[in-house]
Amino acid sequence: MRKENSRSFVIRKWKWILGYGFLVLAGSFILFFISTCAWIGFDVKDKCKTAREQYGGSCVEALMTYLEDENGHNLRERNGAVWALGQLGDRRALPLLKKYYTGEECRHDKFLCQWELEKAIKLVEGGCNATAWMWRRGLD
Repeated sequence: MRKENSRSFVIRKWKWILGYGFLVLAGSFILFFISTCAWIGFDVKDKCKTAREQYGGSCVEALMTYLEDENGHNLRERNGAVWALGQLGDRRALPLLKKYYTGEECRHDKFLCQWELEKAIKLVEGGCNATAWMWRRGLD
C-alpha cells in the first residue's frame, strides 16, 4: 500500500512539474513574440518617420520614394526601406519591389539586396507576415 502511495505521489509531482513547465514555456514564447513584434514595429515606424520627413505623403509612399532616391541614400539605407515595405505588406509597393528584383546573387556593394527584395515581395504577396497587422494601422 505504501509503495502505491509513493508512486501516485511521484506521478502527481511530475504532472505538476510538466504542467507548470508548459505554462512557463508558453508564456516565454508569447513574451518573445510580443517583444519581437514591438521591436519590428518601432523600427518600421522609425523608418517611416524618416522617409515622411523627407518626402511627405503616406508611410508607404514616402518609403517608396526613399527607395528610388539613388542619389540621396546609400544602398544600406535603401535596403532598410525595402525591409520596412515588406514588413508593412502593402500591395502598392509590389511593382517597385519587383522592379529592383533580378533574382541574381547579392552584390551589396553595387545593388539592392536581392534576398531582402525577395523576402519583401513574398510578404507583400501574402506570405506569412505575423507582425504586419500590428503596425500597419496608424502609419498612413
